[in-house]
Amino acid sequence: MIRIIKIGGKLIENDAVLNGLCDELSACYRDSVLVHGGGSMAGQLSARLGIRTRMIDGRRITDRETLEVAVMAYAGWANKKLVAALQVRNVNACGLSGCDQKVILAHKREVKEIDWGFVGDIDRVDTGVLAGLLHRQVMPVISPITYDGAGQLLNTNADSVAGAVAVALSRIDDTELIFCFDKPGVLLDVNDADSVIPVLDKEKYAGYLEQGAIHAGMIPKLDNAFKTIKAGVKSVRLTDPCHLDGGTVLR
Repeated sequence: MIRIIKIGGKLIENDAVLNGLCDELSACYRDSVLVHGGGSMAGQLSARLGIRTRMIDGRRITDRETLEVAVMAYAGWANKKLVAALQVRNVNACGLSGCDQKVILAHKREVKEIDWGFVGDIDRVDTGVLAGLLHRQVMPVISPITYDGAGQLLNTNADSVAGAVAVALSRIDDTELIFCFDKPGVLLDVNDADSVIPVLDKEKYAGYLEQGAIHAGMIPKLDNAFKTIKAGVKSVRLTDPCHLDGGTVLR
């Protein structure tokens, strides 16, 4: 089974969390692809450069200056921090963005009610490149910078990248998509870390939604996770970075 593991930029900045994740990966996750974000790192870099960050409903407007910052933060700072931490643990890792070996092709999002700027929506993932690296026991570490095939870099949501990679690789092997976040799993009570739901299927999920038992902030992530399962991913796991075999499993 191939595991696609997604981690956010805020967690990468926490050295204890980063070290715990890389220890886990070095122990038992060699057939894995790591996808990362870096929004908090991009925000910090923007502030240092005096570039204003514009957000709508928690999502970044990517104008030309912001795109340059995103490329520096995601494909540079965050990506190489992860790759270096893995190499220290003898995990042979290779950092990639979408334009490297044309691994992720995207198009600039169409302007409708909002002009998101240089934001990319994914068209294709080259599974041959990723499968080739995995065959050579190299772990791909993918930043959410994609490109349009004509030289234009694009900023793409890291959750979307992870989902697209998992769906694409599911055509050649079973895949598990793991979302790492700051909770031990999907909680029935957000204030109780022991209230993790161990297994969640569509029927149980619908019931919890009807009861209002799942925190509203989790709903978009869970909706998208079930879409990837419908598209061919064997299972999705939501957990914290230091316990990759724990958390909540979606089937």
